[in-house]
Amino acid sequence: MSQFMRAAVVLLLAGLIVASGGAASHAADATKLALVIGNAKYPDNEFVLSDAANDAQAVAEELKRDGFVVDRQSNLTADAMRQALDRFYARIERGAVALIFFDGFGIQSNRQTYLLPVDAQIWTEPDVSRDGFSLDAILAEMNTRGAAIKIALIDASRGNPFERRFRRYSAGLAPAIAPGNSLILYSAALGAVVANSKTDRSLFVAELLREMRAPNISAEQALTNTKNGVVAATNREQVPWLSSSLTTDFSFAGLVAGPPDTKGTDPAPTKPDSQKQVCEVPQAEPAPSADDLAKDPVIADLTRKIAANTNDAVSRYKRGQVYAIKRAYALAMQDFDVVIRRDPRDAEALNNRCWTRAATGDLQGALADCNLALQSNPGLSDAFDSRGLVNLKLGRTAEAVKDYTDAIQRNPRSSSSLFGRGIATRRSGGDGATDIAQAKSMNPNIAKEFAGYGVTECTP
Repeated sequence: MSQFMRAAVVLLLAGLIVASGGAASHAADATKLALVIGNAKYPDNEFVLSDAANDAQAVAEELKRDGFVVDRQSNLTADAMRQALDRFYARIERGAVALIFFDGFGIQSNRQTYLLPVDAQIWTEPDVSRDGFSLDAILAEMNTRGAAIKIALIDASRGNPFERRFRRYSAGLAPAIAPGNSLILYSAALGAVVANSKTDRSLFVAELLREMRAPNISAEQALTNTKNGVVAATNREQVPWLSSSLTTDFSFAGLVAGPPDTKGTDPAPTKPDSQKQVCEVPQAEPAPSADDLAKDPVIADLTRKIAANTNDAVSRYKRGQVYAIKRAYALAMQDFDVVIRRDPRDAEALNNRCWTRAATGDLQGALADCNLALQSNPGLSDAFDSRGLVNLKLGRTAEAVKDYTDAIQRNPRSSSSLFGRGIATRRSGGDGATDIAQAKSMNPNIAKEFAGYGVTECTP
């Protein structure tokens, strides 16, 4: 699958994990901590990101007014950024609200978003994970340290000088696989970038600050309003991406009414242990309707670009990815077919078509595509992951385990590779429980995601 596709499926599905009731009841009194980073001076960029420096300062001041203990940093090298994150993690107490704001350059690789320090030296794909800081890993560490609410505000959806060295197009940011009770906002849609601004302020942060100051609305509503404000101000040219699994009442500027008091009511009956299902089969979400697809702003924008230039292979490739994310597999196949006809050695397009075919049951066609992708790019971890799914569905468990292991060696935080290897190991007669548990801790919806591919823990 592509660098962001499978993770995006996870976030589009319902059933996000629920936080504990104890955290909800004490959110208003919890310690509130924030790390605010504005990286403006990248030596590899032709000009200073003045908006990043000014916006970081403005956000830090607003968070202080809202009761956060703020550590504001600017123009961090890799060592300085690592130290700032370590200080941030060390201050997190159990039950705290922990927030990170990053303004600068971001880049996606292996379905993860990486935040870049100013001294990043990126010339090839492996350099991204070496020099960048994974947003997934940051959120996971915030959760491990005990934060009850995790918030990430990321203004890094910019075209950057690093990607031009090893990619034919800018890939934007990937969705974060976040722990439960998290709230994440990007300045632009998944895979999209905003033109670099030479102004002193960004529209995204201006909208964000106005909504953070609004009293008596939840933090989730504030970020929803921010997204809507940017969409309206840019006539849908810029569509921020919002992901929420927040179940705890929290507001930046003031308290919101909590849920009705249910004290004294009878709890819902629970099954005795002996009656619990040993293996629960999650239900995959239904595919979207044609009307839902037509209303999607990203699809509409890419369709306009393709209509204006039928040779725009990049827009067609991206639209294929979005269709696949939304499980509109037939439409995704049409776009990938066009891209591959123009360049039969396009490893990324071949990998995406492999995964799409695997999801729809065309396993032999999928296997051929994955093999071609790996011939073109032998180190493409996504293709190993996709071929692992194909082999798993074909019942070739030993081959699936090997493919997933190869993918994990290249991307140890791939929840899909860990879960797939766990299932393949189990079907081979082994345990697999450690891989499955680790995958679920990283991505609570991974079982539902695999159910959408026709693979469950219960399947023999």
